[in-house]
Amino acid sequence: MSAPSPEAPEAPGLTFLAELSVTVGEPIDVGPTPEGHRRVIPITGGTVSGPALNGRVLPGGADYQLLRSATLTELDARYVLETDDGHRIFVHNSALRHGSAGDIELLNSGAAVDPSKIYFRCWPRLTSASPALEWLNTRLMLGTGERQPGRVVIRIFTVD
Repeated sequence: MSAPSPEAPEAPGLTFLAELSVTVGEPIDVGPTPEGHRRVIPITGGTVSGPALNGRVLPGGADYQLLRSATLTELDARYVLETDDGHRIFVHNSALRHGSAGDIELLNSGAAVDPSKIYFRCWPRLTSASPALEWLNTRLMLGTGERQPGRVVIRIFTVD
């Protein structure tokens, strides 16, 4: 007689936090380095909307990209959000973007690519000095991304 198999543990849930529509400028191409091809994408502004956060993306941040291969890009974006009531939030968003070589080439040129063809997942860290937003400092978050012409759309979820 065999022992009963243990049940798989329950996975944590996710709660939608906000959608960020981040506008971006022209890429600054650094070129091939020992780690991969580097690019810097200026962040020029945008909006934040959701059940827990509403406001805007302040200009001045950037997405530091490392094209590891023709199909895989590592993203490291850092920028600031300002809520409608004036609170500021620092965002450090790490992400992986993967797709066929042709689709990634199109994305990198600024063209539209069907989001279902691209794996774009992120783990944003949101921190704030505001007592009203202190709870952000104590939560893990995950997200999905879509690169669109002139902007990136990030949907952020808190891990319950």
